[in-house]
Amino acid sequence: MNSETPLQLAIFDCDGTLVDSQHSIISVMNETCKIYEINEISRESIRRIVGLPLEIAMSQLFENHTHIDHDEMAETFRKIFRKLRLQGDVQEPLYPGTVEALDQIEQDGLLLGVATGKAMRGLIPTLETHGLSKRFTTLQTPDNAMGKPHPEMVHKALSETGVHAQNAVVIGDTTFDIHMASNANVKSIGVAWGYHDTDELIKAGAQCVVKSYSELPQAIKHVMEA
Repeated sequence: MNSETPLQLAIFDCDGTLVDSQHSIISVMNETCKIYEINEISRESIRRIVGLPLEIAMSQLFENHTHIDHDEMAETFRKIFRKLRLQGDVQEPLYPGTVEALDQIEQDGLLLGVATGKAMRGLIPTLETHGLSKRFTTLQTPDNAMGKPHPEMVHKALSETGVHAQNAVVIGDTTFDIHMASNANVKSIGVAWGYHDTDELIKAGAQCVVKSYSELPQAIKHVMEA
């Protein structure tokens, strides 16, 4: 990138975009249900809330269980997840082609960032497991910003990197990611391998949806040029 080219930033969601964590999330959610003597939640219902701040996700999943403290449930979920991680039982594989796509996007001159509903203490070990912790210039989580679809994580990422909104793009698998980008006046690209359907991502405002990581570098170029 020459001195006349503005800095550009690709901001990635984590769960459902970089890694497929649904097995572990669903397993821990059902363990949480057992503790509170609640019937297990369907896989699809759990997939629908991945990406939201955990307290909000709990309040949506268990809105009919008004006798239960949803914030307390969220903390119970976190404790179970941390225990599994310490035991090495968390399954969060990278999606095929992730590393190769990140390589190409960096070679194209873009900075990389993450904006996720994961807490920082969950995000760091996930990235470290796959050798990605040093790939991202900015890491944004609900620890220090409003969760999706609020734009604050994107605003913080732009501020940390010195990139203008028109030179950034959010890549995510849920409507929460796309709405976060729209609320921040930033372009967005949906991915078809995550937890919300392609039609939903387009309707939410994604400039396009890619079906594989091999399509992503060119899609970013196209969106940025547009």
